[in-house]
Amino acid sequence: MLRRMNGPVTLRDVALAAKVSVSTASRALTGAGLTSRGTEQRLQRIAAELGYRPNTLARGLKTRSSKLVGLVVHNLTNASFRVLAEVVGERLRAAGYQMLLCVTSDEPERERETIATLTDQRVDGLIICPTGRNGAQLAMLERGNTPVVCVVRQDPAAEAETVLAADPEGAYAGTRYLLELGHRRIGLIVGRQETTSGRERLSGYRRALEEAGLPFLAELVHAGPYVPETGLAGCAALLDRPHRPTALFVANHESTLGVLRGVAERGIAVPDGLSLLCYEDMPGLAWQRPAISVVDSGAVAMAELAADRLLQRLGGGAGAALRRGQEYRVGARLIRRQSCSPHTEA
Repeated sequence: MLRRMNGPVTLRDVALAAKVSVSTASRALTGAGLTSRGTEQRLQRIAAELGYRPNTLARGLKTRSSKLVGLVVHNLTNASFRVLAEVVGERLRAAGYQMLLCVTSDEPERERETIATLTDQRVDGLIICPTGRNGAQLAMLERGNTPVVCVVRQDPAAEAETVLAADPEGAYAGTRYLLELGHRRIGLIVGRQETTSGRERLSGYRRALEEAGLPFLAELVHAGPYVPETGLAGCAALLDRPHRPTALFVANHESTLGVLRGVAERGIAVPDGLSLLCYEDMPGLAWQRPAISVVDSGAVAMAELAADRLLQRLGGGAGAALRRGQEYRVGARLIRRQSCSPHTEA
């Protein structure tokens, strides 16, 4: 049994312990061939006992591949981002890559710094939910042959392939569902309008109202950042008015927790006093009493498709060519539970 060294263990240390040349140790530990299976296994055992870890940056300079891929999201409050991290991480690991997970809090400056850091780390590719403010920086990565896939949101300046939910259709289906239940005053809590999802969910809501012959009332819409506090503020803006909505559509996922708190603090019974429909499913919503109805945006399918496109481009085989500006859509799905009930106008 070899003793672990106190300082960093180098490839030369492993070679000396195994009584082989540095080049033989390198080939055995990287699986580059030209060494027997027995030699590879012995070198791997010695390296593990010594605590040797390869210098991925140095190896990347030689092979032009770091085997690192960045995943950049806004937060881990959003259930879709957690699913994205889990699915993409597993897909990359199975393909021999390691994922670097970065959180930007939806702040353009933090995103800019994060992209620069990942570039310095020579990541082989990037999957990102963009803020929409650093598209030129992402386009530079693409022009430098680092594949970029945007997910959840689009940034036209990035010139990248983008995987999106069918948000216009999802918001339309959710609003139609509430209209079919007899609701005519439907409040909407939605994301920032400079984001793809914020704009598209509002457009789906408006289209459903227009088709039903109802006017769009700005007083029934509260837009804000993707944080729980937006849900609390939305409750104050929409539920504390004399003629409040009979149904509330929370199309800003992070705001769902704030809305659940705001509704409970006001003692409003769901669904008897207010029908409640949320966007993007998460396990806790099915466990609520009553269980919360949702429009699910298909996070697993988006994650799988984003990983597919990135790995195809990294692999260099069929389908590897950049489809500049190509947009892929994953269908949204209405899940009816117990938080919405029919309404009859008095």
